[in-house]
Amino acid sequence: MPPAIAAEESVLLRTEGRTAHLTLNRPRSINALDHAMCLRVAAALASWAADPQVAAVVIAGAGERGLCAGGDIREVRESIMHDGGREAAEFWRDEYRLNAAIARYPKPYIALMDGIVMGGGVGLSAHGSVRVVTERSRIAMPETGIGFVPDVGGTYLLGNAPGELGTHLALTGSAIGAADAVHCGLADHFVPADRLAAFSAALAERDVADVLPEYAVEPGADGYPAGVLSEQREWIDHCYAADAVEEILDRLEACGVAAAKETAETIRAKSPTALKITLAAIRRARRLGELEAVLEQEFRVSCNASLLPDMPEGVRAQIIDKDRQPKWSPATLAEVSGDVVEGCFAATRHGSLFV
Repeated sequence: MPPAIAAEESVLLRTEGRTAHLTLNRPRSINALDHAMCLRVAAALASWAADPQVAAVVIAGAGERGLCAGGDIREVRESIMHDGGREAAEFWRDEYRLNAAIARYPKPYIALMDGIVMGGGVGLSAHGSVRVVTERSRIAMPETGIGFVPDVGGTYLLGNAPGELGTHLALTGSAIGAADAVHCGLADHFVPADRLAAFSAALAERDVADVLPEYAVEPGADGYPAGVLSEQREWIDHCYAADAVEEILDRLEACGVAAAKETAETIRAKSPTALKITLAAIRRARRLGELEAVLEQEFRVSCNASLLPDMPEGVRAQIIDKDRQPKWSPATLAEVSGDVVEGCFAATRHGSLFV
């Protein structure tokens, strides 16, 4: 078994009966995932997979704000600024391999997606076999707002969402609640937040399949928030079926739906370069099929796109200086060349993800 660790550590490990528990323990940063945490989680999962006394694994976040707000992008930006992205590439290599391991985990992997679950937090949870959301869940892949592209298998997950809902979520970076997360295939079960502790405790002695019926309810039932995306499918599917971001925006503004016009304004505030790369990545992910192939593509895109001007600038504006006024370069979609987009899918000096 992995050794017990002190309470101040960033990943807490414990077992209760037949179930092992991982708790991300950086509540002040909404449990943002750094490289050391990624390695710790991967080692624990490998050990528990081989332990016959462990029947299932539960992952949760410390504090009241969420499971995980994403990867530690301050750390990533530091690498981009000071070592040409070498450390960032090593982090992504280990993180994406962990995402693949979670997806193929041989035992039930139960993710408690309570509160904020974004970016890298989606990678730690939405690839699991049992994904539980609550009325407090806010799930998003918000990378275009920091000049980056959805990763951690996000283009795989969003590419497999119904219709063009995944394209909508990828370009806008919008957060969705529990019912929409289930509808989009990012989660499986809705458990009210006040039942979550009892649900988790019950797993000490019983299989998750036996426990879920006692605690889970239908998303949107019993007065809990309903989803909205299924009702918006008609205009979303029509607008996002276009082949270029510019045409998507034209359709959003012309379709006569107020929510669509507001969505166009949201997209226009994102990085033009990131928008074009993201659309290409989602389309290509659908054709690639297997998660590992998509993660391989994401590794190339992350390593290449992070060296463009917009990610360091986006992180500065949103996270470091918090002026919320990024100066994108180039500033318009028309100025983003096809060669730049295509170059993000090329091989990198950091090699391959799984080789």
